[in-house]
Amino acid sequence: MGRDRLVQGWLLVKGLSDAGDALWTVALAWTAVQVASPALAGLVVAAGTVPRAVVLLLGGVVADRREARWVMLGVNVLRVAVLIATCVWVLSVGTSVPLLLAAAIAFGVCDALYEPSAATIGRQLVRPDQLPAYTGASQTVTRIGSMTGAALGGVVVAVWGLGGSALANAITFAVVVGYLALALRPRYPLPRAEAEPVLRAVGRGFAHLRDQPTTRTLVLTLSGLNLAVSPALALGIALRARDAGWGAGTLGALQALVGLGAAAGALALVRWRPAREAVAGFWLLVLQGLAIVGIGVGSLVATAVACAVIGVTAGAASSLLGAVFVATVDGEYLGRMASLTRLGDDVLMPVAMVAFGALAGAAGVGAACAVFGLAMAGLMVVPLSRPAVRRISLA
Repeated sequence: MGRDRLVQGWLLVKGLSDAGDALWTVALAWTAVQVASPALAGLVVAAGTVPRAVVLLLGGVVADRREARWVMLGVNVLRVAVLIATCVWVLSVGTSVPLLLAAAIAFGVCDALYEPSAATIGRQLVRPDQLPAYTGASQTVTRIGSMTGAALGGVVVAVWGLGGSALANAITFAVVVGYLALALRPRYPLPRAEAEPVLRAVGRGFAHLRDQPTTRTLVLTLSGLNLAVSPALALGIALRARDAGWGAGTLGALQALVGLGAAAGALALVRWRPAREAVAGFWLLVLQGLAIVGIGVGSLVATAVACAVIGVTAGAASSLLGAVFVATVDGEYLGRMASLTRLGDDVLMPVAMVAFGALAGAAGVGAACAVFGLAMAGLMVVPLSRPAVRRISLA
């Protein structure tokens, strides 16, 4: 993969797109808090998640029926149109809450149609034994692009406003459209699902999940992967910093440690790959669960070490298990299974956040981190007990 110009070009374009996405997210949130009350601003930021959750299953059906490249191309053309329309509206009419809501909802729909198809593209570009390296490189590029885009987003929206931010993001998506149309060509096409009514296709996807134990284990695990760690990182670290008087600067540094660790963990998979990818990935997640416990106790140094461990294990485990998922799921159902993994996060994450906050308020942040961390470590042992999972190897 080191000299594969097609894959390298795609990863570069993907990173540019991720930077544009992060830039747009910052611009949307900043504009929302300027023109609306905190409650309305929160509604704007969250508006895209509702249609996303509804449309994700449809996106999975489309991904299994149509060639991924064409779906991704069409959705990116739609994204460009939404962004240009937003820019024109801002310049001619001005910024308003209805405009922000419409833009957020439109992007939520686009994401739901795009992501299941995008999840299948790696399997169509590289051999199964190259998927861990591809996934690690892809996640590293995404993190770098997102961090760069977020940093630039504040500057762009401050200087050029929402219209300028929309135009900048439209340019990044136009580059993606050009690469998809002119350069990207899948090498290993996946089998296509038969045409049938959407609801029947969704039902067939759930039936496949019921009938395939290994696929079911991977989907359930990946769909709940962030339910313990995200609340601990989003709320747990902030509560520790507040209670210990560490300050906002230390909070930012701890969050940065997680990000740097995740990038390092994903990048390590480009060069190193264990013989049993699934086993290594799940053991890393057991370690991550124990590190979540460490966030809630000990000194600043102990918390920093826990954050670094969480980052490294998250980057490496998600690369390994993502590769295992893409390589082992039946290609005819890959889009639908990918949509289910994302749906789990969208539906259950708000519940996990509220539960963590309530537990921290009632029993303390240490107890909340312990419950969530130990629950995660225990749950990750379950797939390790399955012989079929332990036997998985992409070599």
